[in-house]
Amino acid sequence: MCEGAGGVDVLKVAEIEDPTPAADEVVIDVVAAGVNRADLLQREGHYPPPPGAPGTLGLEVSGTISAVGAEVEGWSVGDECCALLAGGGYAEKVAVPAPQVMPVPEGVDLVSAAALPEVVATVWSNVFMAAHLKDGETLLVHGGASGIGTMAIQLGVAHGARVLCTVGSTDKMDFCTRLGADVAINYKEAEWASVVKEATGKAGADVILDIMGAKYLQDNVRSLAFDGRLAVIGMQGGTKGELDLGRLMSRRGSITGTGLRVRSVEDKGRILDEVVGHVWPLITAKKVRPIVYRTFPLEDVALAHETLEQSSQIGKVLLTL
Repeated sequence: MCEGAGGVDVLKVAEIEDPTPAADEVVIDVVAAGVNRADLLQREGHYPPPPGAPGTLGLEVSGTISAVGAEVEGWSVGDECCALLAGGGYAEKVAVPAPQVMPVPEGVDLVSAAALPEVVATVWSNVFMAAHLKDGETLLVHGGASGIGTMAIQLGVAHGARVLCTVGSTDKMDFCTRLGADVAINYKEAEWASVVKEATGKAGADVILDIMGAKYLQDNVRSLAFDGRLAVIGMQGGTKGELDLGRLMSRRGSITGTGLRVRSVEDKGRILDEVVGHVWPLITAKKVRPIVYRTFPLEDVALAHETLEQSSQIGKVLLTL
């Protein structure tokens, strides 16, 4: 829980009441919870939970179902699962609408399964459902070594795309190329837009998955191929930027900006149904895997947040209970 808003010192482990499931919910005994940048923003007071969501941090978990609402079908007490949440994941138990619960993919251990819901739902809904990445196209992923980035690289490669990514160190470049990226660019040492232009023979990227927002807006638009699609999912580089509409129109480009947390239960369920249908088979076939950098016990939540703030990780940071 957060006692006020601010740095990691506001994070406190405390006792709360056990949840009881509504008619359309299940209760999950949490084994692990994902740590996301949205959690850091909420801790700082910049990203309040949507109405009705728990104030406790945490947007994804894995665990075992311990209670089932009266109207829930397809889930039973004792089932292992992972789930996408509007909040409440940093806890021993959490109540979740049944459409936001997924089975654990075959071949994935229960702890690692907590690394999947947010990143897979984000990548699938933006890169494939909204931007419609196709076989043979070029995908540019900013933040390639992040949880979302490592998943986007793998899914892009699995669907026959050529993948480029930006990262902040040589180690991350090496990891991303081993993961399947054709080109990894250290943005601290090179002007990434120029490298993209050269690597694509001036054609540009068909789809760009962006976590930076305003800071990268102009270069992202300049880096779009004809009929290119820019999907903005983060604002680490600011919220307001200058858009060259002439350039965008000349490339017949499009820009979408989406969030996952505030979507309706039905919308999240629709995304997760596609995830289970399209991504879980790739995980079972070992073409895609969760990338877990490190796990921390719940009492070390401050250290987990500091790790993510420093951007030193490759893949996901998890809390274990």
